[in-house]
Amino acid sequence: MIGIGVVGYGYWGPNLVRNFMETSSATVISVCDQDQDKLDLVQKRYPTIIPTLNFTDLLSNPAVDAIVIATPVRSHYELALQALKADKHVLIEKPMAETSEQTAHLVAEAEQRGLTLMVDHTFIYTGAVRKLKELVETGELGKINYYDSSRINLGLFQHDVDVIWDLAVHDISILGFVLGEFPNRVSATGASHVPGMVENTAYITLFYESGTIAHVNVNWLSPVKMRSTVVGGDKKMVVYDDLEPSEKIKIYDKGVTVTDDPEQIYQMRVGYRTGDMLAPNVPSTEALLVEAEHFVDCIVTKKTPITSGKMGHEVVKIVEAATASMKQFGQPVSLLP
Repeated sequence: MIGIGVVGYGYWGPNLVRNFMETSSATVISVCDQDQDKLDLVQKRYPTIIPTLNFTDLLSNPAVDAIVIATPVRSHYELALQALKADKHVLIEKPMAETSEQTAHLVAEAEQRGLTLMVDHTFIYTGAVRKLKELVETGELGKINYYDSSRINLGLFQHDVDVIWDLAVHDISILGFVLGEFPNRVSATGASHVPGMVENTAYITLFYESGTIAHVNVNWLSPVKMRSTVVGGDKKMVVYDDLEPSEKIKIYDKGVTVTDDPEQIYQMRVGYRTGDMLAPNVPSTEALLVEAEHFVDCIVTKKTPITSGKMGHEVVKIVEAATASMKQFGQPVSLLP
């Protein structure tokens, strides 16, 4: 049985505690938070969990094998580094840290000590995103031409990270998982509409060596919540809507055909193909439970996590480049070595 210590019982922490308590091979030993009221709530809901105001209590507790970090981004690096140095496995809420320099250090520290380091990119553990990856890997969609996503809502405004760091990290991690590659260039524009606050609206374009282009719209000032993505292949296309209660993935047998037939040289070279729409059944198991079980399994078997520290490092590098581009009004930033 793997003992888990959770630091941070704010917005996401309760979900992490609940799911780790539901895994068959792990249990939450202790929860740390600086708010005594939240710790009282933990003790009321889970009488067996030890509440503490001191992070060092998690580090020194021999029953705690792994530490799950669900705190503001600015604290990720220091907390994770302390946990790794105490020989604890680590799961960090996204984004992994504030800078790629910090993430690289954490990856190196974990590798040196033979510890599991994993990042909480939860969407990758959803049935819909896994289905999307399957469609790409099997070639059913053909060559992926584009990825177009709108991830918008009204709030929640963050104080320590802008909207790219808060929302675009989801699409960047999904793209890395589904395509199996990371972009070589990124361009971004954005703006803040609240005086003294970070950017709340941004548009990011990512360019890939394979020829795929991705566009991501993120926004904290939308009157409606949208989590809609279109993936265009040269064989078939997919609409992925995470807010759909059942048909989250819809596969469209639609596209264009191009001919070089000399007999049609005076006609349009582009034709249109319209076929059926299929909504495949995808697993509905809560993504966070799948992720928690995967983290525990990686600790036990020493497998590399799907959302490893290295993946988290790449995501932060891309977000850094997007932020730099946004400060330069969309000037493309290279991600080549």
